[in-house]
Formats: sequence, structure tokens, C-alpha cells
Amino acid sequence: MKLKKRYSFLVLVMLICSKQHWGQGENNLRLWYSKPASVWEETLPLGNGRLGMMPDGGVSKENIVLNDITLWSGSEQDANNYEANKYLPEIRRLLMDGKNDDAQDLINSHFICKGPGSGGRQWGCFQILGNLEINYKLPGVPTSITNYFRSLQLDQALANTRFAIGGTTYTREYITSFDTDVGIIKLTSSTAGALSFSLKLSRPERFEVSRANDVISMTGQLDNGTDGNGMRYIALTSVKLTNGGTIKANGKDLSIENATTAYIYVSMGTDFKNPDFESRAKTLLQKAMQRNYVVEKKVHIHNFKKLFDRFSLDLGGGSNSSLSTDRRLDAFYKNPHLDNALPALFLQYGRYLSISSTRVGLLPPNLQGLWANQIHTPWNGDYHLDINVEMNHWHLEAANLSELNLPLAGLVKSLVKNGERTAKAYYDAKGWIAHVITNVWGFTEPGESASWGIANSGSGWLCENLWAHYAYTKDKKYLEDIYPILKGSALFYSDALVKDPKTKWLVTAPSVSPENSFFLNNKHVNVCMGPTIDNQITRALFNHVIEASKALNVDEALRNNLTEKIKQLPPPGRVATDGRLMEWLEEYKETDPQHRHISHLWGLYPGSSITNRQTPDLMVAAKKTLEVRGYDGPSWAIAHKQLFWARLHDGERAFKLLKAVLRPTLKTDINYGAGGGVYPNLLSAGPPFQIDGNFGGAAGILEMLLQSHDGYIDLLPAIPSIWKTKGFVKGIKAQNNITVEMKWVDGKVTQYKLYAPTRQRVRVKINGRMVNVTTAAL
Repeated sequence: MKLKKRYSFLVLVMLICSKQHWGQGENNLRLWYSKPASVWEETLPLGNGRLGMMPDGGVSKENIVLNDITLWSGSEQDANNYEANKYLPEIRRLLMDGKNDDAQDLINSHFICKGPGSGGRQWGCFQILGNLEINYKLPGVPTSITNYFRSLQLDQALANTRFAIGGTTYTREYITSFDTDVGIIKLTSSTAGALSFSLKLSRPERFEVSRANDVISMTGQLDNGTDGNGMRYIALTSVKLTNGGTIKANGKDLSIENATTAYIYVSMGTDFKNPDFESRAKTLLQKAMQRNYVVEKKVHIHNFKKLFDRFSLDLGGGSNSSLSTDRRLDAFYKNPHLDNALPALFLQYGRYLSISSTRVGLLPPNLQGLWANQIHTPWNGDYHLDINVEMNHWHLEAANLSELNLPLAGLVKSLVKNGERTAKAYYDAKGWIAHVITNVWGFTEPGESASWGIANSGSGWLCENLWAHYAYTKDKKYLEDIYPILKGSALFYSDALVKDPKTKWLVTAPSVSPENSFFLNNKHVNVCMGPTIDNQITRALFNHVIEASKALNVDEALRNNLTEKIKQLPPPGRVATDGRLMEWLEEYKETDPQHRHISHLWGLYPGSSITNRQTPDLMVAAKKTLEVRGYDGPSWAIAHKQLFWARLHDGERAFKLLKAVLRPTLKTDINYGAGGGVYPNLLSAGPPFQIDGNFGGAAGILEMLLQSHDGYIDLLPAIPSIWKTKGFVKGIKAQNNITVEMKWVDGKVTQYKLYAPTRQRVRVKINGRMVNVTTAAL
């Protein structure tokens, strides 16, 4: 006991009094290439949370894909089947009788959404806004090009292209400004008057282009799925010259001749909750063009760094860290020991993508963040609630980007009213529900097929994400704001649960374990009662509402009711006869033992009901489950497994999965099985591109370094041997609004500091020992 107290005191002294310098160690915050992008998956993503640009760095002809996070086709619809609840008793009777296949048929006839659902035009999709095409007049292209260089500097949100022709060096600089809210491209030539080019705007469909003086305007209206008059948009571009040259009209395009320095400005907008979008886009363009670019760039970088510079990570370097990014990927997959800096870069890239693809007051990142190069993006580029949109946010709190969770809270809030109608229509229940897919139009109905569309866990899972922001910040005002959402979701589950006749537990019915199936009566069946994920989510949600009601001193009766209901729920998990965690209430034989979804481990991650401290037997069962599931899949599924192994404190297997996440690929075919990875621009490949793999992989690295979900802060809980030599992390967050810095050597923490807005006593596990520490005040 005396030794323990003395050790805790020494840690506290080290915590508060240490003056040792903590270096940044992050000179490697750049993606770079020695050639232009040949496909979109090689272009570099820029974004300021609202608008995006992806330049390909072409020499004589350059295309820059333009995006706006709010540009969606489709429209609001009511696809509820208000007769559905009449069939609910029979569906449940069939399930209780073991006739799941008959129940599934009945659901497909009477218990799905009306109409084509997500396959219809009214559902809509996230779309490309357009293309900015620049055609350059260059001598000797392509044979005389030398010193080509293309890069994205993450800590400045700045892209560059540079090359030489003869004695002239051409340089291009790209930003999506975090200041004036427009896209800017600075073009320069080292030889006076050597810069000549033309530019135009276009998109694949539904657009008109006009020119007034020196401003090109592209406008249009997307299909709303009913009368064709959907969301309207505008894109404006113009050029400013500061060192010679002329601007000439060329029909609807612009031509620039004999310039030395030129600035291309792009302003975009939609009428999504913004009726004055056209005038605002014009105003933004005018103000940006009047601004001195040196000042603009400085403020842009400063504003971006307010978020980005909160966190730094050094895992070491390696001889391959100096290679171009595409070559680094290939080399890392063959020998990761020669490039410890790449995982740190990938984590910082995930943070960069989050800052770039969302902002407070707007939409959260969708399946593609905010970057799309098609009219019909894969899976509509929408929000899938059975892991994908949640995974997009898992890293944010630990990565010190807490406020970027707020756009998701706004989206969830917008679902509640429609979700109340859906709860009544299908379950005759109180509260609100969202099933497995949604869009910006507030869709909460079941999907168009029973096999996946009636998953009950969507709204409860969203609430877990909302709760995570409170768990990390302890922001009481925020809790007051989201409490009605949490309460409404809990009311639904409380009202809709039914008693399973075999176990006497209260469970959801009907539901599915997301997208997975089992054998029953010689058929592949999905529909069931009480899949494990539903039970885990319901338990977590009820506990959160109980804690919130105590913190806010409200709803004592509801709190007591939920406390009693929790006693009647299934346990967080059950172990099957083969030692694995059961995915369903029954020990059904799964049709695909290596299925991409591993939903029954929700309690392990992102939940916290399966831990070594609370349920060691379930931790063993989770490990056996993962061993059968394997190490491959779409990128998001690989990242999910990485997170599971991190929670199991197995750093070697977590790193094995991270290596698989970073597997180089150029495949773009829709994939539901093995073969995920990343493209040369480090965007994750399902394939095709899905940004959740980037964010899930980032979350996995953070979980390998620090965990705080089980009542204490665990430093280096799953560090692999390849990272043990030495490293440091600064600005990583733990729950209860604690900021952590630490250094390690040979896998042992040698120095650490904890900060919080107010001093608090916390338990910390350091080098295998539990100590009590008082945080330093910020």
C-alpha cells in the first residue's frame, strides 16, 4: 500500500511539474505525387466543411471536381404504410412459433416502406455539383515537362501542383477557403507573360451556363422525383490578374492571355435551407476577389489550424517515409517496418477529412464525405444507420475535434418528427424510430426489403453517437438539448419491446442483425426476434437516459420505469456452444461465417458493455467470434475489426487490420466481400470510395493508443510491437473532457500529462499498473 501511494505521488509530480519539451515530430503531414492524377481516385480532396474541390493536376488540361455538402436530388416524402401495424401481431406470432421465413414474407408484403424506397428518384442522392475545366496553352507538352510535383499539405489545407517546361516553372496553389468560403486557385509562371489558359464550367446533366462580363455562371435544378423541380444550385467562377495579361470572353467561357499571376475564384451554393443562395454566392465571390490573397491564405491557414493543430502524433519514421504517397502505400503493404510514419499520416488524414467535410450548422459527412464525381453516387451517397454514418464520427472525440459531432446531432434532431410517425404506423408505439437508411429529407421508414430494411437499431445507434459527445465533454447544455431525442428513442424501445416466450426477456420484434442471414427451414432468413445488437443498444440507451435524467433532475417516473425494464432485457451477450458470441436469440447456423457486418459485437465497440472488467467471459467469446470472421472485407469492415482487436488489447492483430486498411487498390466495382483498401489519394475503398474506412481506421489507431470507456484511462492498451521503440501523442482526448499527452520508449510510458478544465481525480492504467492521478487545470 505504501509503495502504491508513493508511485501515485511520483506520477503526480511528473504530471504537474515536468518541464521537458514536447516536440511536434510531425514533418510528415503531406501527400505527394510525381505525376498528375489519371483517375478521380488519385485526385486530392479539398474542403472547408461546405464546399469541396478535387484537382487532378493535369498539365495541359486540368479538371477540378466541385462539390457542395448540401447538393441533393429527391425531396421529402411520406413512405409510411399506415396499415402496417395491423400486421404486427401476426408477424410476431409467426416469429414466436419459429416461422421466421413466413414472417419475412409477410413483412415484404405489408411491413416495408411504400414505393421504391432508396431505389427511387424521390429518395434522391448526393451529387457532384460540377467540373471546372482549365485548358492551358503550354509549349512543348508533354515531352518537355520536368520536375513534376503534386501535393496536399494537411496542416495547411493547401494543395499544390508544380512543373517546369524549358526555363519556366508553373505553379498552382489550391484552397477551399476557411475564411471567405470560396475556392481559390492561384496560378503563376516564373517567366513573365507565359501563362495563358481558358476555363469553363459544366456538369453531366441539368445545367445551364451563361457569362456576364468576366463571371461564368452555371445554374440548374435537380430532379425531386415528383415534378422534376428539386434543389437549385449555382456555381460562379471568375479570374483576377495582378501582374499583366488580359481576360477575354470566349462565348460562355473565359480566356486569359499572357498573364504572369492569375487567381481563379469559385463560389457555389444551393437552396437547401437557404433561399438567398444565389445572391449569397455572388456576394462571397465579390468579397473574395477584393481580398488580398496573401492575407486570405494566411487567415485560411490560421482558421484551419485552430482545429487541426490540437493533436499531434509521432510513431517514428523509416526509410520509406520519403517516398511519394502512392509508392509509400505499395512499400508499406510489403514491409510496414520501414515506414512507421504512414499510420500517423493516415490518422491525421482522417482528422483533415473531417474538418474538411463538415462544419457546425451544416450536414454531417455522408458516405462520401462531401466528395463525389458522379450524378448517382454509390449507395446514393446517403446516410446508412447500421454502422456507416456512426463510423464517420467515432474518431472525433478522441481526435480532439469534438464540435464536429454537432452536425450529426442536428441531422438526428431533424428525424424525430418523421420517426414519430413511423413508430406509430408500424409499431403503434410511442417515441420515434429510424431504421437503416436516411437522407437529408428525413426518411425514417423501413427499407424496401425485409432482409435488411427493418433493422430496429438505427435510431438507438445514432443516440449512442450523440451520447458520446456528452461523455467526452460533460457539456450540460448540450445534454439538455439532446435529452428529448434520447428520451423519445427510449420511449419507442420501451413501448415496442415484447416478451420472448422462451427466455421471458423483453426484445425487439421484428428485426434483423444488420444485413446478415441464417439457415432456417432450409432457407436463408434474416428476420428474427431480439438480435444481439438490438439488445445491447437498448440496454445502453436506457442507461444513458437514466443517467441523463438524474443529471438534469427530470423524469423520475421514466427513470424508474427504464430501470425496471433493464432487468428484463437479455444480457449484453451470450456464449454459444462453439464458444463464440451469439448473434441471435437462437443458435442459428449463419449463411456466411465471414460476413462483413459483426453487429453482435456492438457491446465491445462502440458500446462498452463487453469489457475485461465487467464481462471477461464475453471478451473471450468476442475473440473467438473475430477469429472466425477473418481479417478481410470492405474497408469499413476491416477498420471495424481493427477497433474490436484494439478493445481486446491485441495490438498485433489490430495492426494487422490497419495494414489491411492501407492495402493499395484501384478497384471501383461495388464490393460486399473481401478486397477493401485505400486509393492512391488515401481515400478508402469499399470499393468503391466510402469515407467510413478512413474515419474507422483513424478511430482504430486512437483506440490502440488510449481507451477510457471502462471507468479509467488506459494508456497504450493495444500498442503493437512495431510502434514500441518510441513515440509520443499530444492532444488526444479521454472521456470527462480530459486531454492527454504521453511519451513512450520500448513500449513503456515514460512521461504523461493529463489536463481538464477543472481538476478531477481519475484512475489511470500506466504500464500495467493502476494509479490515481489529479488532472492539471487547463
